[in-house]
Amino acid sequence: MNYTETVQWIFKRLPIYQKTGLKSYKPGLNRIQNFCSHLGNPQNYFTSIHVGGTNGKGSTVHMLSSILQEEKYKIGIFTSPHLIDFRERITYNGVLIEKGFIVNFVNENKKFIEKEKVSFFEMNTALAFQYFKEKKVDMAIIEVGMGGRLDSTNLIIPEISIITNISLDHTETLGNNQFKIALEKAGIIKKNVSVIIGRKISKKVRFLFLQEALKKNSPIYFSVKTKEDSQYKMPFKADYQNFNRSLVLKTISILHYRKNIMVSNQSIKKGLKNVIKNTNFKGRWHILQKKNPKIICDIAHNEGGIYMISNQLKKESYEKLHLVLGFVKEKKVDQLLKYFPIESFYYFCQPSIDRKYSVHDLSILVSNIFKNHEKINFFSSVKKAFLFAKSKANKNDLILISGSTFVVSEILLYYKNFFLHLNKQGN
Repeated sequence: MNYTETVQWIFKRLPIYQKTGLKSYKPGLNRIQNFCSHLGNPQNYFTSIHVGGTNGKGSTVHMLSSILQEEKYKIGIFTSPHLIDFRERITYNGVLIEKGFIVNFVNENKKFIEKEKVSFFEMNTALAFQYFKEKKVDMAIIEVGMGGRLDSTNLIIPEISIITNISLDHTETLGNNQFKIALEKAGIIKKNVSVIIGRKISKKVRFLFLQEALKKNSPIYFSVKTKEDSQYKMPFKADYQNFNRSLVLKTISILHYRKNIMVSNQSIKKGLKNVIKNTNFKGRWHILQKKNPKIICDIAHNEGGIYMISNQLKKESYEKLHLVLGFVKEKKVDQLLKYFPIESFYYFCQPSIDRKYSVHDLSILVSNIFKNHEKINFFSSVKKAFLFAKSKANKNDLILISGSTFVVSEILLYYKNFFLHLNKQGN
């Protein structure tokens, strides 16, 4: 198979939770343990940082990578999901994994994958481990897929574990309250391995983490905001990234004092300043158009994330707010919508995946929430909703696209294709 055929096979044959939901969710470590054993346990050949939590995982991973890259370390990143290109999930110093590596990996292990019924995420995890081994990375920064305790990334024994925060998400698999979710995420705390906990943690959850760390003799630290944090400038315009910055700075400090991993203050400053440039990070308060009208997208898709971007909206200056929103079916959409200004113009849509929260169901739900139906529209696709919103927005208005990673993904792909078309016409 060539690369296109390989990726098509991956998406068609392997169960992927992001697309289809619970029917493809396969918790447990047996399959990934067997697969990695089949590969010679590549996860044992590199050092790593493990990043779990509800929100902020991706931002934390990319900030850490950018800082360590500035210090000239060779850094591998494993994150999920991707927004445009499947290869975004696995990078080396900000460069996407080579197509040829994916093709060779799948061709060499296809029979094993099929026989053992390896899931989409398990295959990606093993692929990343093998890639980082062969690249001889100095550090791999591994993002938890879902939860922690039973996540396939939990095979690694990292230098340090990070739990960014706890909020309600994936309640159908992780539990219906913060304590149950925190218990799953605490599963990445390893014996004798330091763990850092982010800000905005309730007292009950904080005590849970302290108990788990004590059981495993794991030094535990809690991120706090310091006066010095603000000296490190970032390209992000969203205030919620300040929480992630504090966590990253604490992590760098602990790596230095406990693991003797040297990082200069200059590398920290340059790394945070150049995080988008160094890692091609996108999708978080991502400004697509600065004016006429201003257009922003953000992959916030749970209550904690939507709450943060609703606070950010209060700091934006605009005449009218246009919201292009789509969701996946497991979400409690009524709880998410309460964070948006009621006077906004709404353009509800559905992403092109099996898990979509259909516009038919959205229309029923929304009719019970909003009284002013003149400001509400429904569309069968993300693109249609966005283009209609854009046609209705004036130059001093703001368009925000959010509600699901997959909605943002479709918008970013649209923009990519749009500019490719412009470039071709220019040539």
